[in-house]
Amino acid sequence: MLKTIYFTPGLHSLRILLSGVALMTAVSTSQAEPAKRPNILFLLSDDQRPDTIHAAGNPVIQTPHLDQLYASGTSFSRAICANPICTPSRAEILTGCSGFRNGVRDFGRKINPKLALWAATLRDAGYRTGYVGKWHNDGRPSTRGYQETAGLFSGGGGRWAVPTVDWNGRPVTGYRGWIFQTDDRRLFPEKGIGLTPNISEHFADAAIDLIGRPSDKPFFLHVNFPAPHDPLLMPFGYESMYDPNKIPLPKNFLPEHPFDHGNFNGRDEKLLPWPRTAKDVRDELAVYYAVISHMDAQIGRIMQSLKETGQLENTVVIFSSDHGLGMGSHGLRGKQSMYEHTINVPLIIGGPGIPKDQQLDAQCYLRDLFPTTCQLASVDIPSTVQGKSLVPLLTGKKKAIYSEVFGQFRDFQRMIRTDEWKYIYYPHLKKSQLFHLATDPDERTDLSSNPKHIGIEANLRNKLQAWQRTNNDPALKR
Repeated sequence: MLKTIYFTPGLHSLRILLSGVALMTAVSTSQAEPAKRPNILFLLSDDQRPDTIHAAGNPVIQTPHLDQLYASGTSFSRAICANPICTPSRAEILTGCSGFRNGVRDFGRKINPKLALWAATLRDAGYRTGYVGKWHNDGRPSTRGYQETAGLFSGGGGRWAVPTVDWNGRPVTGYRGWIFQTDDRRLFPEKGIGLTPNISEHFADAAIDLIGRPSDKPFFLHVNFPAPHDPLLMPFGYESMYDPNKIPLPKNFLPEHPFDHGNFNGRDEKLLPWPRTAKDVRDELAVYYAVISHMDAQIGRIMQSLKETGQLENTVVIFSSDHGLGMGSHGLRGKQSMYEHTINVPLIIGGPGIPKDQQLDAQCYLRDLFPTTCQLASVDIPSTVQGKSLVPLLTGKKKAIYSEVFGQFRDFQRMIRTDEWKYIYYPHLKKSQLFHLATDPDERTDLSSNPKHIGIEANLRNKLQAWQRTNNDPALKR
């Protein structure tokens, strides 16, 4: 029992201290009663840059509901996805493991069946597990630990697909043939094929339905929005929200990437013409922002359902994205890079006992969410999980859990990032980049050829190669 606090901070610091005490108390027992465990709501967007939340520093975009979550929880400014492709990133989330361990380093790979899974672990601990939205991994939600599905969106509707175009009249190449369906593959073509302008509303409807179902168990609900992945389609009613002429270009905008980074002519890069122009990028950002704002409104509806059902105060809410996106930065449109706009992801965690309006710059991975929720729910973390719980960061017990983090894209890119530096290596080119993130957060000045930093580059390269050897990385042989 806490009777006296010998501490005289300001009100904000005292609030964080008390929240930390409450959180440490909540996770101190190894096996809490299931009925007393918090609900867990995980909201994941698709292709969302880390700089697209108003409260996090973007003065143009309108995200009032994410702003509210940001203010009522703890945000991480240096969370990374590790592998910026949809399927591998999501596999890391499901398994709490890197792609080298879970077997999914690209599309079409199956998850290692020997690994524990996030939803299955919580299900076995007494949670009611539900899934909504995009499914882009092997198997089905029911084979990955999810007991209920609603608004499931995956492939299988190809016979109804017709040629369509995006907001700018470009032929659609992504999400063609995707369709709403049940876990046992009953299809709903009447809801549309592929992405539609207001599709995020369907996912919010499904999430609200699952939240409202009566149960004597806490829930774990995983909601995967396809927004703001291409094809970008202007949501109805959002046509005038953003004036392209008033949207700033990314500070690291380039007409073209200076070399082939390993996906130079990939599908994603063909969504904008070369050379990139300021007008093309601003026009694209206007629709991109509108799609995010529309998704934000749907997140608001989901949060309101928690409040109306009396579950908000006992629900841990996590928001993130599977990776970021180029959108003109460094001359790129797609997501396949190690730059901050892509490898970094937004991450917010709020809920009972979690400090409010707290911003942390500790490095972490998306794979850390699995063990974090286990600790918050007093569930044993499976031995196969590589990720680390973020609870020590939330409580202030630790300032950091990683001295460096690593990233990869196929056999074309490898990355190591410390608190201050980033080193990227391109095996197919035998080319390096070195950025001093502390003074160059937009990565505009490559210092790899600067003789003043030879020692730093060598140290980072050695650490990266040691990590590659540990993981039997085939790119090390290139």
